[in-house]
Amino acid sequence: MKKSKNIKIFILTEGGKNIGFGHITRDVSLSQAFKKMGITPEFIVNGDSMVKNQLKGERYQIFDWLKKKERLFNTTDGAHMAIIDSYKADSNLYGRVSGAVKHAIYIDDTNRLDYPRGTVVNGMIYAGALNYKKKREITYLLGVKYAVLRKEFRNVSKRNIKANPRSVMVTFGGDDKRGMTPKILKFLKKKYPKLKKNVIVGAAFRDKKRIRALKDANAKLVYNPNAGKMKEIMMGSDFAISAGGQTLHELARSGVPALGICIAENQKMNLEGWQKTGFLEYLGWYDRKDLLPKLEKAISAIFPAGERKKRSRIGMDFVDGKGAERVVDTLLRLGCKRRHTQSVKA
Repeated sequence: MKKSKNIKIFILTEGGKNIGFGHITRDVSLSQAFKKMGITPEFIVNGDSMVKNQLKGERYQIFDWLKKKERLFNTTDGAHMAIIDSYKADSNLYGRVSGAVKHAIYIDDTNRLDYPRGTVVNGMIYAGALNYKKKREITYLLGVKYAVLRKEFRNVSKRNIKANPRSVMVTFGGDDKRGMTPKILKFLKKKYPKLKKNVIVGAAFRDKKRIRALKDANAKLVYNPNAGKMKEIMMGSDFAISAGGQTLHELARSGVPALGICIAENQKMNLEGWQKTGFLEYLGWYDRKDLLPKLEKAISAIFPAGERKKRSRIGMDFVDGKGAERVVDTLLRLGCKRRHTQSVKA
């Protein structure tokens, strides 16, 4: 390929108050890995102003690229790579992107589409079971080996497993659209008053006032933390109560045993997959009537140090923090190979 500074890479994604920030979080992780190689991608984000905080330090444009296709292709035409991370884009748009750039990459969670020529990346624990349709013109990077984590999680210190848990992390993403945080905080306050509660409050939370009202001396509210702060909280928590999104990879990498609650259909396979490994206890959907009794039972089961140590080890064994680098290294090698093939054919 050309020298790094001349490589044009675009990341097309979506996020915001009503969508969440999971896509942007993992795409920033990829951007960080590219920067390590001397390449700075540019984001094109279908979202609102709330994504700006997630994109600090990145090059970006914010506009609805699903509707403003002319602007999208005027910007990206002829680029070396375009990475698409979307639940909304249709097959036609993927096909146009594949034809407009030298190498198209599709971040996928569910085998959502019949993808055109390019590379499919699925870093989820269940990726190998999705039965992707194998094509000669598609390269597949599947499984947690390719889980992309923010650079802060590349290296983690050895975890000290306490005889008795003293703290719990509560995290339900950047928007908590199901209102789980106040519900879980209220439960913990009543059932485990002496347990320190590290509660993540995302930028798009709607229940901030209610959460503040539930705060007691043993509850610490952490507003919109960056990756470094998230890592600090994880390393200081004995277990976590979490939704089923990207945060599970960071919890596994940090060796934090997790109790998972499903708040969206696209999280279900991830939670079930992590439960099969033994790292996570999956409690079911957010609206099940017996959720809190089941949570109490799961907390009791995870209290013994031996159980937490076992789960911690499993998580860290599965996620080594190098997934973003693996993806980027592979994409750059593929880019070199395809450019060489094109020049030979020419």
